[in-house]
Amino acid sequence: MSSTSMLPSLADRVHPVAAGSAVIGVHFLDRVPVFVLAEEALLFADGEDEKTVAVHGGGILVSTCDGERIVTGGDDGRLVSTNASGEAKEIAADEKKRWIDQVALGPDNAVAWSVGKMTYVLTGKGELRSFEAPSTVGGLCFAPKGFRLAIAHYNGVSFWFPNAAAAPEKFEWKGSHLGVTISPDGRFLVTMMQEPTLHGWRIVDAKHMRMSGYSARVRSVSWTANGQFLATSGSEQVILWPFDGKDGPMGRQPKLLAPEEARVSVVACHPKQPVVAAGYANGLVLLVRMDDGALIQVRPADGQPVTALGWDATGQTLAYGTEIGDAGVLTL
Repeated sequence: MSSTSMLPSLADRVHPVAAGSAVIGVHFLDRVPVFVLAEEALLFADGEDEKTVAVHGGGILVSTCDGERIVTGGDDGRLVSTNASGEAKEIAADEKKRWIDQVALGPDNAVAWSVGKMTYVLTGKGELRSFEAPSTVGGLCFAPKGFRLAIAHYNGVSFWFPNAAAAPEKFEWKGSHLGVTISPDGRFLVTMMQEPTLHGWRIVDAKHMRMSGYSARVRSVSWTANGQFLATSGSEQVILWPFDGKDGPMGRQPKLLAPEEARVSVVACHPKQPVVAAGYANGLVLLVRMDDGALIQVRPADGQPVTALGWDATGQTLAYGTEIGDAGVLTL
């Protein structure tokens, strides 16, 4: 275990932000950190200038961002896009006001979201597509190349071409898949299971790979800038699985960095450097250098679980948020 009291610290350089409620996500628009609050609103924190923008009539369940807009889904059954000026526009609304709890952004301004078993894709041209999964959708992710969407559900993943009439390709593995990600080079598909494990496939031949050894369910994953490692939460250390070879992590051991007494709750890889930010269930935030495991403290442990981490596109600014609304912005 590291002794955080002995670590170099950047905590005195953090600009504090009082979010006022739980933070479920953090994104950047025009280099301005935007905190997604659990209830109703987004908080834009441009230095001392802070403003709250109400975007939902209830809880916000999910968010994603492409640098130009933040798209949120809520328990009011609405899908909303918010730009850097704080202008919110409704993209879609469920007629029965069912929860929108999965969302993904794709190429050419496409957006995907799910309601129960149904997945919808709105293309950049305004064309609506839909697909009914075998069970409730657990996660969505667009492939990095082409117009293809991975849909996680019970017993596997459906890989769907929204613009094609052909049936989706199936990647099967028994169990509940509650999140999905695709490697930046488009070669590997990885899901987060209900159990404390990850499951993966090599897309070209559906070869299986199982990544285990966690003490809890993995809720946060992040690819390194070069796509060679997948950083993950779910254990009392940052676990990084290697994906640099043709077989990915098959037959290989992960890197284990930044061990602590508390469990890692969220991870965010630096967009350019081999560094990962890690937030822990006890409130600790660390910067972890992957080459040698060197650590820098950003936020000391105080018992508040860290729930959100995000870098701006330049990698010069890191923002974080916690379960009870304590947030901060670090400019390096």
